[in-house]
Amino acid sequence: MSTHTDADTSRRVFIDKQSPAAQQALIRTSEQVRAVAAQAGLDRTLVELVNLRVSQINGCAYCLDVHTRAATRAGETTQRLGVLAAWRDTEVFTARERAALALAEATTIPGDAGLQETACAQAREALTDDQISAAIWVAVTINAFNRVSIMSKHPVRAARQA
Repeated sequence: MSTHTDADTSRRVFIDKQSPAAQQALIRTSEQVRAVAAQAGLDRTLVELVNLRVSQINGCAYCLDVHTRAATRAGETTQRLGVLAAWRDTEVFTARERAALALAEATTIPGDAGLQETACAQAREALTDDQISAAIWVAVTINAFNRVSIMSKHPVRAARQA
């Protein structure tokens, strides 16, 4: 039986720093995906909701920290951020947002065929083909960043109080 210690964390390789060309390619992909999302009519708050929901599912503390701040800067409310994990049980998200969140979950949990079918049907009712594609690409990209941060054990430090 192995146990996690602080010494284990210090032996992690920050793969983004170890392989900067690969990290830069991922960043360029993310920038292109943001542009595709904007062209498709998905606003920044919706993109950040997808980033956050995927990061919640994956348990990526670093990406949750980064994208909570980004969502707040984009105008997202604390109420909606607070209930995002239980979005299906609220009335605070639009049909488009709900469709994008369902796609994000189906992309992040690819082994659940029923979840995929339900998400795709919901998306067909609320999103255009371009928006469906963009929402899935946002989820694919944040899933990749989640894995980089989780495997690198990127730290989350206390924010300075303003």
